[in-house]
Amino acid sequence: MGILSFTAFFITTIVLLSLSDSSIAVDTIFGTQTITDSENSTLVSKYGKFELGFFSPPGRNSRYVGIWYKDIPVKTVVWVANRKNPINDSSGTLKINRTGHIVFLEQSTSTVVWSAKPNKPIEQISTPILQLLDTGNLVLRDGKDDENSEESYLWQSFDCPTDTLLPGMKLGWDLRTGFERRIVSWKSSDDPYPGDFSWGIALCNYPESMMWVGSEKYCRNGPWNGIRFSGSPELKPENPLFSYEFVSSKYEVYYIFHLRNESEKSRVVVNQSNGNVRNRFFWNSEARRWDVFTTVPRDNCDRYGLCGPYGNCIIGESPACQCLKGFKPKGNLMEWSQGCVRNKQFSCQDKDSSGFVRFKGLKLPDATYTWVNASLNLKECRAKCLSNCSCTAYTNSDIKGGSGCVMWFGDLIDIRQFQDGGGQDLHVRMHASEIGGNSERMVEKVVVVIVVVLIILCGLVLLAHRIRKVKTRKGLEEGTSVLIINQNYEREVEDIQMLFFDLEKIVKATNNFSSSNKLGEGGFGPVYKGTLEDGQEIAVKRLSKSSLQGVNEFKNEVILIAKLQHRNLVKLLGCCIQGDEKMLVYEYMPNHSLDSFIFDKTKCKQIDWSKRFNIICGVARGLLYLHQDSRLRIIHRDLKASNILLDSKMNPKISDFGMARTFGGDQSVGNTNRVVGTYGYMAPEYAVDGLFSVKSDVFSFGILLLEIISGKRNRGFYHQENNLNLIAQAWRLWKEGRPLELISPCSKDSNNLSEVLRCIHVSLLCVQEHPEDRPSMSYVVVMLGSESSLPQPKQPAFSSSKDTVSADSSSSKHGSSSTNEITLTDLGPR
Repeated sequence: MGILSFTAFFITTIVLLSLSDSSIAVDTIFGTQTITDSENSTLVSKYGKFELGFFSPPGRNSRYVGIWYKDIPVKTVVWVANRKNPINDSSGTLKINRTGHIVFLEQSTSTVVWSAKPNKPIEQISTPILQLLDTGNLVLRDGKDDENSEESYLWQSFDCPTDTLLPGMKLGWDLRTGFERRIVSWKSSDDPYPGDFSWGIALCNYPESMMWVGSEKYCRNGPWNGIRFSGSPELKPENPLFSYEFVSSKYEVYYIFHLRNESEKSRVVVNQSNGNVRNRFFWNSEARRWDVFTTVPRDNCDRYGLCGPYGNCIIGESPACQCLKGFKPKGNLMEWSQGCVRNKQFSCQDKDSSGFVRFKGLKLPDATYTWVNASLNLKECRAKCLSNCSCTAYTNSDIKGGSGCVMWFGDLIDIRQFQDGGGQDLHVRMHASEIGGNSERMVEKVVVVIVVVLIILCGLVLLAHRIRKVKTRKGLEEGTSVLIINQNYEREVEDIQMLFFDLEKIVKATNNFSSSNKLGEGGFGPVYKGTLEDGQEIAVKRLSKSSLQGVNEFKNEVILIAKLQHRNLVKLLGCCIQGDEKMLVYEYMPNHSLDSFIFDKTKCKQIDWSKRFNIICGVARGLLYLHQDSRLRIIHRDLKASNILLDSKMNPKISDFGMARTFGGDQSVGNTNRVVGTYGYMAPEYAVDGLFSVKSDVFSFGILLLEIISGKRNRGFYHQENNLNLIAQAWRLWKEGRPLELISPCSKDSNNLSEVLRCIHVSLLCVQEHPEDRPSMSYVVVMLGSESSLPQPKQPAFSSSKDTVSADSSSSKHGSSSTNEITLTDLGPR
């Protein structure tokens, strides 16, 4: 194997190779040496399969360092070092410098054109050696280590691919470092500069092969299903030419292929083209040419999202775009980008209103918003999906073993139909009337109806009994009463010394609920500013008749907040219950909610870092009181920027306790059939499994902390350059040692950098994947107020590209809106 080495003594004198007029096939070189363009020297692999040297593309004078096949007559370049920065003459020199870097110099100016850094400090390297392997991989390794061990590689060109995937090269991610290997086209056939088209692995819960043009999705091969990418039926394990595998672990996610016969030559190339962008070539030794084995895209149905949501692309049909059964076109039949909509919408409140239809032979939909559990079987997967109203489809994650569960959330996009045994089964959620013809289903319905009737009868008996125990409050207008359904709260409500406001006074105070007095609207209903006769300003939250929230949430907030007294909790002055009207009366917060400041490009400048830090500490103290110091021990379950109100001095007060739950003294974890809260702030164990604890609030606090620091919403944040959400962006900057780049431009001039850095550190600890890894609020308060060292965070939840069961992105179709957020009050029974 060809080797270029630099001795451990780092001699500064350069000893050139002994060169002839033609390029030299170097086997092994020791000493301090260079490869020089003017001398026409090259580095050749041991058995002469590949060669590294200087070249110019056809018709150009620009010079590049590259690797090409040595043993075929057609010069085929497979890797380019300085693709972004060519030189214009033959003065180039490639060497290892005294710091262990591989450098490409323009000798006439001593300018470094390209360099590669070893992954170890130079002090730990005995003898750095540059070596070209017969795989086409250029590696920098330590001469004292085993040359056949990948662990000895200090750097390798396989980690920095250009437009070609070679056998043995990984396409995908190293999750330990966040490093991605992606294939990027040349700008043109004679210009190696990075083009618009790229191919890689889209990193999500269910990784898939994807091609992009710029940052837009161009063509998708589907997620890996245990045998192949679901949109690549041509990938067959019995393929006589090459084998392949897909690895997805907590350390790595990648695709790789190997030739069954090492004397053969094959490569996959991404071209700058509007036609066949990705081609797999095999070398035809008899015809002395490269033959195309497969191309992508194969046809129009391979174009990403051609038929829109719930559209199924079928080659041979006219038009090719067809709606899945149970759906109808949404827009013009000549324009399918709008896709399809359901013939009949199922109800989240009625579990029996929906079921599943199995579609065979499909390329699975875009997997960006999926959830995967490898331990569930298909029956368990169906039950899991049915229990979550946001789940729109499910299937096996591994068809090879018929195991695992993957669920989709939100619209199903980029589906196509395969014939002749290709594709995979997908179970799509439908309204029960769209399923039909299922006797087993009819039996289930009859049983359910009987059970429901029995439950209703029992409920009526219990309700009649409870009504007799309801206590009518004096001073209210005729017929007014407080109906308390939850027996656990009856005694507590009776003991509350609550001020009851007369409806007439509230109407007068709010100018008959004038739109000019309206402060905003949430999942509970609109909020109005009012002024009482004595001049006291109030905020009135009025339960909307169309609200998904109701008596339970109203009662819950009355009981909880009336018993809470803390400077960082909003104060409930009283309530009004009269006829159909149910209202809560609070102290008025003149600066409204936190989100109106930190997410506004103008108003954000009004809160410098000292105010932001005061808000952070205040919210932390308020949560600590709820979790530990209050008599009821409360989990808020809907902590977010819009629920943090600011008084005249910008002091924060936590509000909206309609979703809160109380814990007993020794209880640590709860489970609920009603997942409530706001997508983007929910902890993963709560969003998926309904498990909540004080650590659920800690997770929400971590998200809030990131939003206050960055001025960006977690829900809806998208970093175009890196395909990252806010958590992933914060984690990437932390890992790269650049966390302060997260700071909002609005507060940069006023920052206490050490304080900001500590807050970022605390936020990452709060958003850890597992609850047990998150700190308690008591520890959070200590960390914020001290300068002691903090534990290192692990990779946080939802830190993959656009992550994740991330109901965050599907929620807009499954919840009731609160300003720019989605507050979820019920995802259906679990």
